[in-house]
Amino acid sequence: MQNNTQGRIDYEIITDLIEPGSRVIDLGCGDGELLEMLVTKKRVTGQGIEIDEANISKCIARGLNVIHADLDEGLADYQNGAFDCVVLNQTLQVVTRPDYVVLEMVRVGQKAIVGFPNFAHLGVRLQLMFKGRMPKTDQLPFEWYNTPNIHLVTIRDFERFCQEKNLKIVTRIFIKGHSSISPFFLPNLLAKSAIYVLQKQRTLASK
Repeated sequence: MQNNTQGRIDYEIITDLIEPGSRVIDLGCGDGELLEMLVTKKRVTGQGIEIDEANISKCIARGLNVIHADLDEGLADYQNGAFDCVVLNQTLQVVTRPDYVVLEMVRVGQKAIVGFPNFAHLGVRLQLMFKGRMPKTDQLPFEWYNTPNIHLVTIRDFERFCQEKNLKIVTRIFIKGHSSISPFFLPNLLAKSAIYVLQKQRTLASK
């Protein structure tokens, strides 16, 4: 389930992060737009996982390989390291068990790409402060009563989670509007969304 309101700079960034010819699985692939871009531009061997049947039909119409599954049930059907890259874009906040899903991503993939809206963005904070209501933004456009977002996260929260779970942050990209911003320029306050590339930390025994 991918939110299609971000202007698609996130798709361009993710495409740039993936090597040509990679084995890629897109979790919560939505209507398949990103996966189709990866297949077309990077010639990846791509597979999608999606729970919404209407979106699955759209993926099939694009000629994509997609299966119907619930991410909260994990990726038990896939072996360790089965993919070069596992993508979870604009979906982290809608799954019931985001911690489990991310750990499954780094198990089955050589690297994981996670993109999510930043709930600590200045616009969100100002809406809470001055309106006293649940914020609505381009990345979070829903009302409180019909939102699919059940685990809102901030950049600072996510980095703390990676540290606690011993995940290596390979790359950080912070997005404001239609461009990226410096990671040294208050990203938790100014970035509307973030994209992380993660890997498992290598232990001495695995070196």
